[in-house]
Amino acid sequence: MGLHVLKRLAAAIPVLIGLSVIVFLIMAMIPGDPATAILGAYATPENVAALNRDLGLDQPPPRRYLIWLGNILHGDLGRSYALNRPVLDEVLERFQATLVLAGTALVLASLLGLLAGVVSAARQFGWTDRAVTFAVLIGISTPSFFLGLLLILVFAVRLRWFPASGMYAIYGGGDLKDLAWHLVLPALTLAVVATGVIARLTRTAMLEVLRQDYIRTARAKGLRERRVIRVHAFRAALVPVIPVIGIQAGFVLGGAVYVETVFQWPGIGSMLVNAIATRDILLAQGGVLVVAAAYVLFNLAADIAQTLIDPRLR
Repeated sequence: MGLHVLKRLAAAIPVLIGLSVIVFLIMAMIPGDPATAILGAYATPENVAALNRDLGLDQPPPRRYLIWLGNILHGDLGRSYALNRPVLDEVLERFQATLVLAGTALVLASLLGLLAGVVSAARQFGWTDRAVTFAVLIGISTPSFFLGLLLILVFAVRLRWFPASGMYAIYGGGDLKDLAWHLVLPALTLAVVATGVIARLTRTAMLEVLRQDYIRTARAKGLRERRVIRVHAFRAALVPVIPVIGIQAGFVLGGAVYVETVFQWPGIGSMLVNAIATRDILLAQGGVLVVAAAYVLFNLAADIAQTLIDPRLR
């Protein structure tokens, strides 16, 4: 098992290097000059040239990438032009808020998706199956930003059950209850699509498992249907679902960009939007790289969990 984990970690290294190249190239192709954006009204040709020289932006792209990669290996993601603070400090601070939102959404999507898939498979072709399938299709087809605005309109503006934006109340609050109250709408918005994907795959996996011979044997022994599904079928059906949950973790992190913008959540998604708008290249590169690295680690964790559940993979 330990050797398997080491192999997966070793395989993740070239993936991370490739991601760093892609991130650097994408950020380098963003139109606009960071020096001009920083200087604003003081952006004379002389000042722009001097600032580009100070920031190292006058170097060829390959050399700039090697310098950036070398700094990353030493734990230095550079300094934000607009915020005038280390990129790593800003990214880690914002990433904590994103992890709270994305982690809650992923847990919610996993629980609801697994439950919906199991219930739908156990009641195949019944009204419960049809209702779950219809709800899943609606959830997958609805854009998250539109769903977020709709939830704000209904539950924040009309009913006033939940706050419309932010992570904590502006005045007072700041405790766990206040955080949970602000978390409901954005986490639900972010979880809808992932819930639909997990539910559909769980239903398919459960139907396949329920056709196996050992399930028929368990039923022939007189075991109750709930015990057959919960003890014998669910664990086997969970094996192909776990990697998908790991993939959905990446999609949830990516979806946090526009969900955080809609709900004004102070996470890494809203930070990336502001960084790109202000041409803060180092901040944008650092944020995207951290999100991409987290995606790789989530998939690695899902792969290890799948190996632990299914002894055949070992």
